[in-house]
Amino acid sequence: MIHMERMQRLICLLLAALFMQFTGALELNAQANESSLASVYSFMDNQTDSEVSQIPIKHLLNDLEKKFKVTFLYHDRVIEDKYVDLSGLSINEITGDELSGFFTALNLDYTQLDEQTIVITEKDAAPVIEEQETISGVVRDAATGESMPGVNVVVEGTSIGTNTGPDGSYELTVPSLDVNLVFTFVGFQRLVEPIDGRTEIDVQLQMSVFSGDELIVVGYGVQARETLSGSVSSIQGPRLEQIPVTNLANTLSGNLPGIVTVNQSGEPGYDGALIRIRGESTLNNNQPLIVIDGVPDRAGGLDRINPRDIESVTILKDASAAIYGSRAANGVILITTKRGREGAPQFTIDVNQGFNQPTRIPDMADAATYMQMLNEVDNYRGQGDRFTQAEIDCHRLQQDAWECPDTDWFNEALKPVSQQSRLDMSVAGGSESMRYFISFSGLTEDGFYRNSSTRYNEYGFRSNLDGRLSDNITLSLDVLGRYEDRNFPTASAGQTFRMLMRGKPNEHGFWPNGLPAPDIENGVNPVVTGTDATGYDKDERYYFQSNARLSIDVPQVEGLSFTGTAVFDQDFRERKRWQSPWTLYDFTGFDDSGEPTFNESLVPNNDANLQQWSDQGRNILLNLVGNYRVDFENHTLGLLLGTESQRITNSGFNAYRRYFVSTEIDELSFGGEDQQSIGGGSSSLGDRPDHATRLNFFSRVNYNFQSKYMVELIARYDGSYIFPEDNRFAFFPSVSAAWRLTQEDWFRNATGFFNELKLRASYGQTGNDRIEPFQFMNTFRNGGGYIFNNTPGQSIFPGETPNRNVSWEVATQFDVGIEASMFNDQLAFEIDYFTENRSDILWWRNASVPQSAGISLPRENIGEVDAWGFDGSVSWRSQISNNFMLGITLNGGYATNKIVNWDEPPGAPEWQRSTGRPMNTGLYYRAIGVFRDQEHVDSMPSWSGARPGDLIFEDVNGDGVIDADDRVRVDRTGLPKWNGGLNISGQYRNFDFLVFFQGAAGASQYISTESGDFGNYFNDFARDRWTPDNTNASQPRAYQRTEEYWMSNANTHFYFNTDYIRLKNMEVGYNLPASLMDPIGISRMRIYANGFNLLTFSDFWMDPEARNAAGSFYPQKRIFNFGLSMAF
Repeated sequence: MIHMERMQRLICLLLAALFMQFTGALELNAQANESSLASVYSFMDNQTDSEVSQIPIKHLLNDLEKKFKVTFLYHDRVIEDKYVDLSGLSINEITGDELSGFFTALNLDYTQLDEQTIVITEKDAAPVIEEQETISGVVRDAATGESMPGVNVVVEGTSIGTNTGPDGSYELTVPSLDVNLVFTFVGFQRLVEPIDGRTEIDVQLQMSVFSGDELIVVGYGVQARETLSGSVSSIQGPRLEQIPVTNLANTLSGNLPGIVTVNQSGEPGYDGALIRIRGESTLNNNQPLIVIDGVPDRAGGLDRINPRDIESVTILKDASAAIYGSRAANGVILITTKRGREGAPQFTIDVNQGFNQPTRIPDMADAATYMQMLNEVDNYRGQGDRFTQAEIDCHRLQQDAWECPDTDWFNEALKPVSQQSRLDMSVAGGSESMRYFISFSGLTEDGFYRNSSTRYNEYGFRSNLDGRLSDNITLSLDVLGRYEDRNFPTASAGQTFRMLMRGKPNEHGFWPNGLPAPDIENGVNPVVTGTDATGYDKDERYYFQSNARLSIDVPQVEGLSFTGTAVFDQDFRERKRWQSPWTLYDFTGFDDSGEPTFNESLVPNNDANLQQWSDQGRNILLNLVGNYRVDFENHTLGLLLGTESQRITNSGFNAYRRYFVSTEIDELSFGGEDQQSIGGGSSSLGDRPDHATRLNFFSRVNYNFQSKYMVELIARYDGSYIFPEDNRFAFFPSVSAAWRLTQEDWFRNATGFFNELKLRASYGQTGNDRIEPFQFMNTFRNGGGYIFNNTPGQSIFPGETPNRNVSWEVATQFDVGIEASMFNDQLAFEIDYFTENRSDILWWRNASVPQSAGISLPRENIGEVDAWGFDGSVSWRSQISNNFMLGITLNGGYATNKIVNWDEPPGAPEWQRSTGRPMNTGLYYRAIGVFRDQEHVDSMPSWSGARPGDLIFEDVNGDGVIDADDRVRVDRTGLPKWNGGLNISGQYRNFDFLVFFQGAAGASQYISTESGDFGNYFNDFARDRWTPDNTNASQPRAYQRTEEYWMSNANTHFYFNTDYIRLKNMEVGYNLPASLMDPIGISRMRIYANGFNLLTFSDFWMDPEARNAAGSFYPQKRIFNFGLSMAF
């Protein structure tokens, strides 16, 4: 019974120290009390242990703490280089009197706080001076400015201290105004602040580079970082708030090792990024699993989550993701939102105003250059010049505003700056029985077009409530409501920017009088189609998401708890695309009075058309998780068992009509019945399943010995609707282990500069069911219909040949890593090496079947891919002076893969085979230069009809002929192999700053523009193209679209390296002094300016993250933002 009571007391003490949530002052008086000390060890007499010799007293105290669950508090300098000789005594023979004698012999004193806690001091330490002054102040988080309850505040070198209250304030009586205060809090840097005669001291704490006590969110729970044995990266919400983007996916790249992102568009509402964790390893879907507050695959994903609602983002990169089984093979992203904390309500308001522009606009040739190049094309065809020199000079000098324009199409269509605005409000607080976090948000973002009809609006509400129903029962209720309003022109961004790339600089976009000029193709003049002159495309989405969690701590069994979760999510989408005719003007000359005359035309038709979509989706999830944790002696054992079921349904309806009675009435009922269409059943959002059902059982066992040796076992038994009934369930296990060398006495004695050094490794299997469902069934699809007896009818046809043996993709993953922190946690690093074998990948065997067979086989589990790489980070953070703190973090990673097996056509030469090479690679002729002259052409193998100015293709097989056998497989794809970031942050007094560089390497993008008669040329191409007067050019001659063999055949000359470095994020902020804010009732006010994609360094002709060969994409965003943050 006495052991249980002492253990309970110790656990309470440790929890209090860990979370720093107790309040009140702690004053330690140096006085001896041998009888009390003896009582601490009175229960040792009946214990047995091996004899020990003379040892450092620190080791003796450590052994006593571990064996008898007591706590000694002391400064390291007090017991440094002090030894005790036990004279053959065993540890269990040491009584309180014996221990008191050791202290006396070593000139040490001690004070007993209670039966379990003793404070050790030097006997000749300065006596406690009579208290003289009272100091007060507020402690805040340097990253967020929020007040911090539970911070430990101590007078340096003494035991006089206190803790901050719920509002972050403290008050402490000190012996002198010449001493220093020490501020400490779990997960934050220790701060020493001289009093320097002040009586009011407000401070800000910086997060630590490494904190073993930091709690990391993992699958279905949290773990202390120091006891993690898997490869896990995390980032806190305050860092995400510093990036002024409207899409959360764009905040991750470069901030977390192992994360690769490619942002292919900056279009408001569609500006998300492709996200990969440790590259790609399957021929199918490589998307990671997104889990939001414990719920996987929530509608809307992570893109539109408000960064100010986020507590943390955690990435499970290795087999630790096996807890999520069949959807974890591509890694898991866990997003945890904020919750209330006990204390008075804290209101926060954040206002942001941003200004956007494209990161990089293609630099196109001017009118004179373009006209000269078309003359050259005609000359190569054996024709005369189509433009005279006088006409070219007229455009160069713009001598006639009507007849001789030099049009910059991008400048005509895009405005210099567009705007985005954001407002966020929240309140958080609570009592012991109820805690709450409630937030409201609104944002609006304009498009790049002049008179833009592109705009994204969003309004959100979140409420996270935690209530304690009794001592052992808590209930949490979370509710999210979000409205997303996307507005676009009727022409897609790809269509508009394609025409901007094709815009001829010797033609008008607008006439000098402001009227729109004729179209480039199919009624599209891009200076018009970005506006609302063509109609509108309105896409509205409504999200309702809710969680209810009931947690029960079983009072009769310490450490045993159960948590049940119920989730109900519902979303709706209403989209309406109304296209009405618009007017373009063809200039015909001038009338007798000198006024311009035009022919007007309605395009693309003289009537309107309307298409509407209506969709809804539902997600219901239920799970039950049991946790048991037991501590005994030096051992800690944790056991988790759970089950989860999820059902997702989606459906949709759409209709189309034209021939409306009026172009002013945009309702379906007023359209004609000719050419109408009606569809439905599936959601118009193509990435959603119509029906999805999953049932899972999972478990996790954690064991650690003295927080020194850790082992974790994970198992999940997954059932998925994707597979046939007899193959519907699969088992996914993993194991990981870690060894903290810094917990070993021999290591600490040998290396005094390590605060933490941990070796870890993991091995396990995860699954991937992200494939097209129901491949095991005979399915049917809608046909094109038929007419019989003048009556139309609907038809169906077989969808695909079934494969009744379809099964899971399996990822077998191995990871080994090292984590360390040194020099009082100022320097930390982490590095991992990983491998993955993805087997049973579903792929077609059609390559082995002659095309003449006329059949298409179903996908089978025949593919295999190996992937490997490494990632890691290095961080340094230091208090340079009392007023200046600086931190630097560098992280990065490398990931690649190769195809081990799939169905590749036989007979290809080795340099063209895809097996043994990275996935998604292509075949290209290797361009090795430009033919200077005819002699150069005649001197080497060349394409039939090659001439000076053409690209030289390498004769790879050496047969003297350039043909398809000379194509080579290039190992670069559109996904970077290298990715990393450099983060430099600091704080000087009330100022703070952040500079963040991000870069990527190892990716390529092909460029193939519709240049010539169809459109303009890149200026970089035009400037150094081959001409008879420039035979040593880096670029080939002027060309007409795909007429030349080197434009119609993919080659390495136009396969560009897209390596880049960006100044990704920068912020400067200032916290207004509390002396100014307190009188007006504001606890914190911060003003700041930040930016995103501010500078880009790359040799690529477009934005380096563009993944469109013709430039037909909405550009990525550069953002300049100004903000104000207040707390009350």
